[in-house]
Amino acid sequence: MQGFLTTRTTKPNEKFVFMGNRVKVPVEAVGTYRLILDTGHHLDLFETLYVPSISRNLVSLSKLDVNGYSIKFGNGCFSLYKHTHLIGSGILCDGLYKLNLDNLFAETLLTLHHNIGTKRGLENERFAYLWHKRLGHVSKERLQRLVKNEILPDLDFTDLNVCVDCIKGKQTKHTKKGATRSTQLLEIIHTDICGPFDVNSFNKEKYFITFIDDYSRYGYVYLLHDKSQAINALEIYIEEVERQLDSKVKIIRSDRGGEYYGRYDERGQHPGPFAKFLEKRGICAQYTMPGTPQQNGVSERHNRTLLDMVRSMLSNSSLLISLWTYALKSAMYLLNRVPSKAVPKTPFELWTGRKPSLRHLHVWGCPAKIRFYNPQEKKLDARTINGYFIGYPEKSKGYRFYCPNHTTRIIETGNARFIENGEVSGSETPRKVEIQEMRVQVPLTCISNKVVVPQVIEPINNHEEQQTNDPITHNEVEVNEPIVEEPQQIALRRSQRERRSAIPNDYVVYLQESENDLGIENDPVTFSQAINGDNAEKWLDAMKAELKSMEHNRVWDFVELPEGCKRVGCKWVFKTKRDSHGNLECYKARLVAKGFTQKNGIDYKETFSPVSKKDSLRIIMALVAHYDLELHQMDVKTAFLNGDLEEDVYMDQPMGFINKGKEHMVCKLKKSIYGLKQASRQWYLKFNDTIMSFGFKENIVDRCIYLKVSGSKFIFLVLYVDDILLATNDLGLLTETKKFLSRNFEMKDMGEASYVIGIEIFLDRSQGLLGLSQKAYINKILERFRMER
Repeated sequence: MQGFLTTRTTKPNEKFVFMGNRVKVPVEAVGTYRLILDTGHHLDLFETLYVPSISRNLVSLSKLDVNGYSIKFGNGCFSLYKHTHLIGSGILCDGLYKLNLDNLFAETLLTLHHNIGTKRGLENERFAYLWHKRLGHVSKERLQRLVKNEILPDLDFTDLNVCVDCIKGKQTKHTKKGATRSTQLLEIIHTDICGPFDVNSFNKEKYFITFIDDYSRYGYVYLLHDKSQAINALEIYIEEVERQLDSKVKIIRSDRGGEYYGRYDERGQHPGPFAKFLEKRGICAQYTMPGTPQQNGVSERHNRTLLDMVRSMLSNSSLLISLWTYALKSAMYLLNRVPSKAVPKTPFELWTGRKPSLRHLHVWGCPAKIRFYNPQEKKLDARTINGYFIGYPEKSKGYRFYCPNHTTRIIETGNARFIENGEVSGSETPRKVEIQEMRVQVPLTCISNKVVVPQVIEPINNHEEQQTNDPITHNEVEVNEPIVEEPQQIALRRSQRERRSAIPNDYVVYLQESENDLGIENDPVTFSQAINGDNAEKWLDAMKAELKSMEHNRVWDFVELPEGCKRVGCKWVFKTKRDSHGNLECYKARLVAKGFTQKNGIDYKETFSPVSKKDSLRIIMALVAHYDLELHQMDVKTAFLNGDLEEDVYMDQPMGFINKGKEHMVCKLKKSIYGLKQASRQWYLKFNDTIMSFGFKENIVDRCIYLKVSGSKFIFLVLYVDDILLATNDLGLLTETKKFLSRNFEMKDMGEASYVIGIEIFLDRSQGLLGLSQKAYINKILERFRMER
């Protein structure tokens, strides 16, 4: 029993500890144990009971009081005193107060605790409850079938009585029996889409789609940001399974959702992209009748089981609810490897022809010590980092971990030590996890031929903001679905398309005047208006400057349009730029691609890019005022042109500047110009990689806030699309950062910050005051509505 200063082994049946479930466990030894606190002081615990079957270390407050210690509680923290001297502290964690230990001692204590429990850990491999949790909280019957099929060793089922996490995560309904079964793989594929969900996922997905083979019950799951991506998931699935199994999908069974079926009116079905793809491939589409989801019962039941497992897995862990998509992938991985009542063997065995191996499985969400490849690692650097197990990579052998305190929060590696001991006892209070599909009230009636589209759409509130690529705000709205009416309200499982305004609600306070078309500037709308107006020469110079910048950045090559490819249009956007007082600064022309003609999966894939939250600016400004920091501003010229395109995109030549002798050619884009759907994402990825190579670290809450620390020096960097704020306590570090940015991007140094994203900044360093004002924007609003007086 390492770690004890003194110890005495107890006699058989001498001492017991009574648990909350009325079970008594024996005490194997009694002694004095010394804890090394984070303050450097030590705390000797006399009459410490050594009970191997308890996975947590508990300290008695009454015993501390008897031995001359006192404790002061408040604000979720406590302080430990010996007489009048502060020797330690701690915080409130999961309803208990946790004592802060010295880091090295805590690491040693964890290792000792793990080594002491090695024998018990081997015994735990025979516990059914451990495998119940490793397999995503599957039923006792499925575990018994795995043992019977010799996929698992003989298990002790005495500890598998009631799982609180399953009660928290699962609900059951009566299921309808009896359906025609297929006789071979890929004969019938069941599919269903779930979402949108009321919990934001880690990577902002809102939906998922599943494909379940009827014969084997082997399933695939794909995460979607939008329902329109269902066709992409289908294409990937069909190509993979048909190639792997050397067979063809014959039937796909789904409900009548618009993403599957298309649209229906008195003339019949109007197939959507999904249905058209099935027709093209010769795959028979089978749809459920309206109001009868039980006709697609395999998918409905499978998805319900997946979500039950996800809730139970999250309930058993202390991880963020936003990691539910990783739990979902793990649940599908596990469900493919356990038997069900519908098939005689495991889905994996029927799909691949071999029995699955379960030796590599671990409890989802358990802590782990992770050893990952780091080419810059030095001899004295820590060899491992702390993380949590969140799944199995799809395309490599290893494990996936969530590391909240590391620069790369999601890490894949095969080298890790899993700490499942504390998880097996279930000593933590399980939480109830709510992950539900959002439901809306949808009025249903006959289809109206006349569609009225309002010019102003009420935005919905979002916790996570997504940046738009369009440089100006449009009022027209594309209508792809009929608007219907009926006095009777019916609650539907599937939500309607989310209608968003072009400007997220959170950013109304930060909009620059030039980004709002208030109808005051009278800027030209078309190329013809620009070259025929009063300021024609100035607009022409602005367009030439824009093309010169694109030529400098090598934005495109002139090529002939390949056969079968479609081109993207482009247009000129004109804006007069003004300063904080509303005075004219310059005329600006921007060449913008018509991104609305792009096709998902063809000339763009991912579009999401983070935007700094409005509270972040307030926090940085408060730090600047409080610590008297230097606050400077820089502007990235033609920021989006720095982003590298991963897809092939062909664009028309800009109006008014057709290259002579190459009129028949198009521009093959190499950079992500404004207007492309992926433009903001590609710029963010390029900037993020560049700035982190200079030693900056990304903030885990706001991914557009960066921090670099060098000894006692530090500098904050805030990115707002192409505006950069720098706040630092050292001018030398500020100069280094500016030089680095200027080497990698075409920058404009604005000096001390005075006006950024439409906000005027007032700084009085002698008084320690900093103010923010949008006077010019407010005056423009008042002028627009004739309220200036």
